[in-house]
Amino acid sequence: MSYGEFSKIYDKLINEDINYKEICNRIIEICKKENIDFNSYLDVACGTGNATVQLAKKFKESFAVDLSEDMLTEAFSKFQEENIDCKLICQNMSELNLNRKFDLITSVLDATNYILEDNDFFDYLKSVKDHLKDNGIFIFDINSYYKLSKILGNNIYTYDEDDVFYVWENEFEDDIVSMYLTFFVKNDNAYERFDENHFERAYKEEFIEKALKDIGFKIVGKYEDYTKERVKEKSERIVYVVKVE
Repeated sequence: MSYGEFSKIYDKLINEDINYKEICNRIIEICKKENIDFNSYLDVACGTGNATVQLAKKFKESFAVDLSEDMLTEAFSKFQEENIDCKLICQNMSELNLNRKFDLITSVLDATNYILEDNDFFDYLKSVKDHLKDNGIFIFDINSYYKLSKILGNNIYTYDEDDVFYVWENEFEDDIVSMYLTFFVKNDNAYERFDENHFERAYKEEFIEKALKDIGFKIVGKYEDYTKERVKEKSERIVYVVKVE
């Protein structure tokens, strides 16, 4: 996964399908329900900062972490435009080292699925726990096993609009969906091609919930997407709200 050239057109593509305002409003609603303090906030795998820039406005200090310097560069531009003081750090989400604790930690839009190995997944949860205040909450979501295995897996998608065309081919094997994307982006009178390969792991809920318990988290909420609905057999996105046990 590179998120190199992709970072430049990420927002154009993702904003057609994702309502960040609704996501952030729901997260704030959960925070108020759980009576957290609005002092410190950390967004893990923040991408181009679409959620971070909205949530950071509610907190006294904010941090954002991503492994892609290109994504962080795009995020930095947003924070400058909004005049938001948010510290951006290039780190692996499984190896957080910020030397502080937070009232709220988030990881939105299936960033967790990009963790492919068991050990890295456990390190990720432990790393988050080490950075969470006693009364803080961690909110993260996953693409469900159903979505990755039945909807995305072994399918081909195309996108064609204005100055971007891409082909998205998927293969699902051994709980991993391999995504091969070929982009053609218009630049003046010509189209430039670049390729991206992404891999997501399909996690079963039982595995996640046992891991959370083993690490020392308790689940205080589990929802279908960023709603108040309960998770169903064919839910495509599952949101977890957890606290330190």
